[in-house]
Amino acid sequence: MSTSWTAFGGDLHLDLTERRAAGAGLRAALEDALREAVQDGRLAPGTRLPSSRALGEDLGIARNTVVEAYGQLTAEGWLSSRQGSGTTVARRAVPEPVRARRPAAPTAPQEQAVRHNLTAGRPDLSLFPRTAWLAAARRALATAPHEVLDYGSPLGRIELRQALTHYLARVRGVRTDPDHLLICSGVTQGLGLLCAALRERGARTLAVEEYGLPPQHAIVRAAGLTTAPVPLDADGALVDRLDGRAGAVLLTPAHQYPTGAALAAGRRSEAVRWAREQDRYVVEDDYDGEFRYDRQPLGAMQALDPERVVYVGTAAKSLAPGLRLAWLALPDALVEPVARLKALADTMSPVLDQLTLAELIASGTYDRHVRRCRLHYRRRRDRLVAALAEHAPQVRVTGIAAGLHAVLQLPPGSTPEPELLARARQAGLSLNGLAWHRAAPAPADAPPALVVGYATPPEHAFPAAVRALCELLRGA
Repeated sequence: MSTSWTAFGGDLHLDLTERRAAGAGLRAALEDALREAVQDGRLAPGTRLPSSRALGEDLGIARNTVVEAYGQLTAEGWLSSRQGSGTTVARRAVPEPVRARRPAAPTAPQEQAVRHNLTAGRPDLSLFPRTAWLAAARRALATAPHEVLDYGSPLGRIELRQALTHYLARVRGVRTDPDHLLICSGVTQGLGLLCAALRERGARTLAVEEYGLPPQHAIVRAAGLTTAPVPLDADGALVDRLDGRAGAVLLTPAHQYPTGAALAAGRRSEAVRWAREQDRYVVEDDYDGEFRYDRQPLGAMQALDPERVVYVGTAAKSLAPGLRLAWLALPDALVEPVARLKALADTMSPVLDQLTLAELIASGTYDRHVRRCRLHYRRRRDRLVAALAEHAPQVRVTGIAAGLHAVLQLPPGSTPEPELLARARQAGLSLNGLAWHRAAPAPADAPPALVVGYATPPEHAFPAAVRALCELLRGA
């Protein structure tokens, strides 16, 4: 006999069947089940139990059987019964159940005693517009029809796709429409869906820039594709090295990650021409295209050919990574396969955050927030560059015309990169070396370089982080 009861305002599963099968009488089976529920914490001290009549009806047993079981457990001290107050679980010391202890997971060196976080690729989370987000969420939820809370299109909410269509055209020059936009749970999911769709179409290799983000390369491989590094120089990826073996190429044209180079105009055209002639695709990761400081923003490469370039955008840098909001502007041939794979992955992305972002964009609040962040990060960059010029003049700072990070090139003869990173960890400084970003192992004689995320610390922690960094570099 297995049931749950709700007479006391909650559910509790009692299983009397096994105990009856083992030869216990009905009363003894009920006593054992209640005693076990108190022992393992399912019935906490002070919990009021249902009346003997209600429990008997729920379990399909005689009321007297319940009365006798309650009486026995009260005598043993498990339950407490007072006239007019019903029966409750006695307030008594109950030993914690013994659980096997798992060995502690080893802590990654990068996570040990971090006092100064200069990890690249993260925004200053203290800038998140909490008040504006909350107000937009209230407006969006107050005006949304009930059906928005139902299952919807795997492409995402139409309100956000419409808002993004206009925003991306105005700010990044993207040529798309709501029917070709897909909202996904971060670039991580979007890239995985794209790679899976490309593999369905016969791709086996994705060309990637020589320096990039190792977790993205892992996503590519998890989707069943191999990676083929494309060399870089001061003008971005050497796209003339592409050939027909790659099914697509992943580029960061506006601000190469992490070196900071912008893909030259001629190379943009050359990459699109390669995609047309080879029947291939360019995947444009525009991860921080809204943050340019020393020149006019570079428009999205996607505008050169929306049927050959997949545009990937995100709110991770402008708002927060934890929102898990990103979007793909897809060529017509990829809409159906990517949407189908999205539906299989998680049906659709959560709608309330989509509606809130749509409201922020439509009201102009998002534009104002991005402008405020752009000014904040430019000041951060300038403070970092000034501090390095004063305290570590031997270091060459590159890749700072845009984005949220800088590359610090150390002169030949400096401390090797692995040793320098070990010293950083000992000082509680979290950052990465340039070699970590390579798609292939770095040559042994490569000069050391650090990738520093100057956007990451909150404002009050930024000066101390910069001082710790300068101290590290002085000793290098």
